[in-house]
Amino acid sequence: REMADKLIRVAAERALRRAPIMEPMPHAWEEFATRFPYQETDDQLSAIEDVLTDLGSGQPMDRLICGDVGFGKTEVALRAAFIAAMAGYQVAIVAPTTLLARQHGKVFVERFAGFPVKIGVLSRMTSTADAKIIRENIASGEVQIAIGTHALLAKSIEFNHLGLLIIDEEQHFGVGQKERLKELRGDIHVLTLSATPIPRTLQMALSGVREMSLIATPPVDRMAVRTFVG
Repeated sequence: REMADKLIRVAAERALRRAPIMEPMPHAWEEFATRFPYQETDDQLSAIEDVLTDLGSGQPMDRLICGDVGFGKTEVALRAAFIAAMAGYQVAIVAPTTLLARQHGKVFVERFAGFPVKIGVLSRMTSTADAKIIRENIASGEVQIAIGTHALLAKSIEFNHLGLLIIDEEQHFGVGQKERLKELRGDIHVLTLSATPIPRTLQMALSGVREMSLIATPPVDRMAVRTFVG
């Protein structure tokens, strides 16, 4: 009950706050979008449009992107991160596993190649020396996009100018961890990605405490997943 009370209070406070208005830089945005090697689905385009509207509204975004694995949620996150980073804000991307954090790191580095954006990845696989440098660069603002596991939520991590928080597979994080994320700053934009949102998250989205975009259309030529139990 206490946690529910806190969730609603955080949501109410966020609704009253102002957040930085972030808008895409036309030419750079088009160049970044054309790097996506696939054809966007209608639902994907609509989710990207929702995020663009949220980022430019002046109110803190709290949007859930719900879609099956492989339906293109990461692309929505990439574009949101691009807008925030190019607008001069830091972006934190939190993933539940080291493997996913590394995968995101690889994808983000490839897509942002050639743009003036520095990316840092923090996970168990990061050496102690590298982690120390990345933490210092996050605090100084030199690292604009920080990707990591819940190591990013440690009290020792201080952001210089955090503007956007992206939570991947949020059903794997505890309530306390997620609220710690939001308490970092009440006026940051929050984008949550999930293929299987937990009932509380879904309830909050359906009751209007947070916004939701559904990506229900599979990409062209997408093969169905077949599972065999042997």
